[in-house]
Formats: sequence, C-alpha cells, structure tokens
Amino acid sequence: MTQQTTTCTAFEGVRRIASGAFVDVALAVKQVTERGEQAPVLIFDDVTSQPVEFDLRGTADEVRERLTREQTGAPVSDESADPTDASAPRGRGRPRLGVVAREVTLLPRHWDWLNSRPGGASVALRKLVDAARLSGEDTDRVRRAQEAAYRFMTALAGNLPGYEEATRALYAADAARFAASIAQWPGDVHEHAAKLASRAFGAV
Repeated sequence: MTQQTTTCTAFEGVRRIASGAFVDVALAVKQVTERGEQAPVLIFDDVTSQPVEFDLRGTADEVRERLTREQTGAPVSDESADPTDASAPRGRGRPRLGVVAREVTLLPRHWDWLNSRPGGASVALRKLVDAARLSGEDTDRVRRAQEAAYRFMTALAGNLPGYEEATRALYAADAARFAASIAQWPGDVHEHAAKLASRAFGAV
C-alpha cells in the first residue's frame, strides 16, 4: 500500500461495510469475504478515493499484526546532510533562520517597485510568494477534492440515475444541483459522495 492517509472506507456493492482505520476496515472486509460476498468489495482511501488493497491471508491476528507492522515501520533514513537541520553544529554569527540566498533577475522597473515597498525588496517578494502559494493551495485543494469525489462516483455510482448531472455539478461547483442529482442514490453511496464533494464545495 502506498496511501498517505490512514483511514479508508469499504463497500460491498452499494452497502458500506466499514469506515475507519486500515486495520479495522481490513478485519471487517476479511469477515465479509470469508462468508462469501454477494457483491464486489471495493475499498477507498478516505482522502483521495484511490483503491486500497489489503493482504487478508491468515488469521485475523496475523492480518492485524501485518498491517500494524506496515504502518509503524521505521522510515527510510536519508544519509544526505540537511543544511537546515537544527541539530547540525552552528557557526558563529547570526542564525540563518532557514533563509536561502538565490539570484533573482528582474527588470529595473520591477526592482524599483519592490524597493519602494515597506521592508524592501526581500520582504515584498516573500509576501508575494506566500500570497501566490496560498492561492494555489486553495485551487489545488478544490481540484483534489473534485477528483476524489469523481473517482468514487465513477466506481460505485456510474450506473445510477443522475450520475452525469452530478458530475457536471461537481465540476461546476454547484452544490445545490449536486445534492439534487444524488438524492435518489442508495443511502451509503449518497452519504459518502456528499461527504467527498463537500470538500470541493468548501463546506469542510
């Protein structure tokens, strides 16, 4: 598994089996598969809706132990030195505070404008970069939320009435039309799709 999150949701057809920590969901899925599932079992990462796969071989204790070991394994060490590592010996003089000096090439009018800002060119550039970064993060958050909702909807609701209209509403950021389009979906699918889409609409 390569998922970055630690929670997921499993469905047997359109019925939600379990939602929560990987270990708990895996054990619930194991019970379903061992009794002989009547519908396909799909497991979705709670943030990305990417499929999650578990190794369910062995006993419940073996599955639990295997998943716990995978999630708590020691991280891969990086032997390369990090110049910003706080544990590295410091030289004399003023602390660097993580500031990295790089060359920036601008036209004279750009430098004139930057130098006229309070705090000078460096402060102005940092503020501009931070503002652009935050704006980009908002856009990326919405895009990732749309992709997660669409991925789940395609897997479980692609044949349900209102799917195409719901997809259009999702990417148009039309929360009311989205809610109306999924109103007739099975309860568990409706609830999970609405939860995922709410992130794209800015509700959470």
